Amino acid sequence: MDPGIILDLFGQALWLIVVIVAVIVGPSLAVGLMISVFQAATQINEQTLSFLPRLIVTLLAVMWAGPWIVTKISDLFNYMFLNIPRLIS
Repeated sequence: MDPGIILDLFGQALWLIVVIVAVIVGPSLAVGLMISVFQAATQINEQTLSFLPRLIVTLLAVMWAGPWIVTKISDLFNYMFLNIPRLIS
């Protein structure tokens, strides 16, 4: 088994993790930033005001991107399982 192939698979898996996390966390980050600016402008210091919208946006992002995430992960696993003979030899 060539170390280059292992590094390539590892790189693909890590990149997939980064993209999936960005799709889920990105909208939450944007909403949190908007709420923080609003809180700073109005001098409201309520912690739950920023928590609940971020939670809702994160759940909506998971529901919206869930099928795409499952497809990407299953594509990676299918690629790995179908290429086991090539990867071993």
